[in-house]
Amino acid sequence: KQWYQRRVRAINTNYFIQSNLRMIQYMLLFSRQGKLRLQKWYNPIGMKDKRRTTRELITLILSRKPKMCSFLEYRDQKVVYKRYASLFFCVAIGPEDNELLTLEVIHRYVELLDKYFGSVCELDIIFNFEKAYFVLDELLIAGEVQETSKKSVLKAIAAQDMLQDETESKTGLDEMADKKKLGLSGGLP
Repeated sequence: KQWYQRRVRAINTNYFIQSNLRMIQYMLLFSRQGKLRLQKWYNPIGMKDKRRTTRELITLILSRKPKMCSFLEYRDQKVVYKRYASLFFCVAIGPEDNELLTLEVIHRYVELLDKYFGSVCELDIIFNFEKAYFVLDELLIAGEVQETSKKSVLKAIAAQDMLQDETESKTGLDEMADKKKLGLSGGLP
């Protein structure tokens, strides 16, 4: 019975998130020192505006006290942010979108990163940024929630990892075969 209640609650939550969160404008991940670690823009914006927005938001959020609200208004958008360990996850949404659902999307992304990397830290994002982008792309498409099921997202990531491993091993075998054909095997002839 508990399993059924949890499943119904999860289904209702997933439906509520998908139906009420309209559009994420962009997502930024940055460190406590103000270093940008990941950025994903869902609307076309010029590079100059991206840099200015990023700089202003990082400065604004880092200057706020920890006990302050995680929502703020910036230009014609709402900005929702959350700090996890040494990283800030910052999301800009439209003025009519729900801030609490955006916090839930941020938390879901962090949970997925935690499941994928074990216990995610800033170094995981730095050295495996393509995986962090892939997880984000499995969760969100065009600024809208694509998949709310953690299991489905993790399955897609595992399938992509397996495909990447197969491709890399095939490429490595092809390179070894090419070297053998050319007589570059490294041993004595």
